Amino acid sequence: MEITLQNIGRRFNREWIFRGIDYSFNEAESYAILGANGSGKSTLVQIVASNLSPSEGNITYTFKGEALEVENVFKHLSFASPYLELVEDFTLTEIIDFHFGFKEYLQGFDNKEIINLLGFEKYRNRCIKNFSSGMKQRVKLALAFCSSSPILLLDEPTANLDNQGIDWYLSLISRFSQNRLTLICSNQEHEYSFCKKRLNVQDYK
Repeated sequence: MEITLQNIGRRFNREWIFRGIDYSFNEAESYAILGANGSGKSTLVQIVASNLSPSEGNITYTFKGEALEVENVFKHLSFASPYLELVEDFTLTEIIDFHFGFKEYLQGFDNKEIINLLGFEKYRNRCIKNFSSGMKQRVKLALAFCSSSPILLLDEPTANLDNQGIDWYLSLISRFSQNRLTLICSNQEHEYSFCKKRLNVQDYK
C-alpha cells in the first residue's frame, strides 16, 4: 500500500493550517508526523485516512499496483486516537465483536486473544462506559493493532495512558507495525522513536 500527497493544503475559514505538502508514504515503512500542539498533525492524519478532504491538492492510494478509490480506503486501514469514540453501552466482548464485523482479525487473533492481549480478562463483560479513559485507549489500540490491514494510523497513541499503559504500548508497537505502512501522529518521542522517517507539519506553514 502506498499513499501519495500532491500539493496538499487544508484551511479553516480563511486560515491555512498547512500548504504544499508533497510526500509519499511507502509500503511497510514507519513514519512519524510531527509538530507542536495545534500545528495540524491530526488534521493531516484525518486527510490521509480520507476522513477529511484537502482544501487543495490531491491524494492517491495504490494497493498492489492499482489505484484505490477513496471511498474504499477505510477497508485497508486501522485507526486509533483519543478522540475516536467507542460505543459506550457495549461490553468489552461486544465492542470487539462489533469492530470485527467490519474488519478481519489479524492472523492468530480472535475475541479471546485480544482480551488476553489487553490483560482485561476480568472486565470482558463490563460496559465500556465504566472503563477509565486509559482502559478505553488501550481498547482502541488493541482493535487497531489486531485488525488485518496494510495501513496502521495512530494519533497520540499513549494519550490517557499511565506508565504501565505506556510500557504496554511500547512492548507491542514494533510487533504490530511489522510489514504495515505505519503513521504515528505525535509530539512525544517515546511514541514514535522507532519510526525511521519523519514529516514535520510546521515545515509547510
